[in-house]
Amino acid sequence: MTVYVRIRDGKFWIEEDWTEDGIANDLVRAGVPKEDIVLAFHEPKMRQYTDFALA
Repeated sequence: MTVYVRIRDGKFWIEEDWTEDGIANDLVRAGVPKEDIVLAFHEPKMRQYTDFALA
């Protein structure tokens, strides 16, 4: 299992996530707001279709 997360400008940037449930969901369950999580493995134009931050 591989996970690569950076913290930049106070947000979690998930660059790579090969976990079964997704590390973003774990972060939300731990109390991190979705607007502080960027699914960076998606292209910027595709991020608008997620429930998470654009950048």
